[in-house]
Amino acid sequence: MLALYGHRFSSYTWKALIPLYANGTEFEFRDVDPGAPDGPANMDFVRKAHPAEKFPVLADGDATVIEATAIVDHLAVHHPGPAPLIPADPAEAATARMMDRVFDNYVMGTAQLVVNAYIADAQNPDPEQLDLGRTGLLRAYRWLEGWLADHSLPPHVSLVTCAAAPALFYADWVERIPEDCPRVTALRAEILALPAVARCIDDARPYRHYFPLGAPDRD
Repeated sequence: MLALYGHRFSSYTWKALIPLYANGTEFEFRDVDPGAPDGPANMDFVRKAHPAEKFPVLADGDATVIEATAIVDHLAVHHPGPAPLIPADPAEAATARMMDRVFDNYVMGTAQLVVNAYIADAQNPDPEQLDLGRTGLLRAYRWLEGWLADHSLPPHVSLVTCAAAPALFYADWVERIPEDCPRVTALRAEILALPAVARCIDDARPYRHYFPLGAPDRD
């Protein structure tokens, strides 16, 4: 039995959960939330498994897989299903991995600058970090808008879906996708409606008070 260690409010845990849900893969979710029955023990496993003590972590028999992108790759190879996680064509797979990096690094990672500023000081977040995060997100949104005008994403649910869903979900809470990016807005709505993604959203609702900026009353 597969076991995924993570937190239901965590964007990168979503990234690992989405392919499991989309392919109907049997697994056990091991919650690292401190209030969960085995939360502290599960977090101990994460600390031993990951060099930076980060989740998600996938346990698959004798294999322990860290980093969400690597988990999706592992599932595509060892637990394939109807969802085409990695395109079969090598060129399309390379594009999928490129877009995976865009969503992780320049959407989710940039949004995290703002989140981290509020975690550090909720009353007086660092204005430089807020500006870096928000202007960076607008730049990323507009780059995506242009890219989507000329390219197509792989069919859902792919590695790109797994990265884009949590990134666009949380980034829009930090800095709204502007009106001049209708393709990005439409992609967010399309992805959030997918059953595997909607399940992650619903399972995370009890933890919305964790969002340091204050979760908006939507989604």
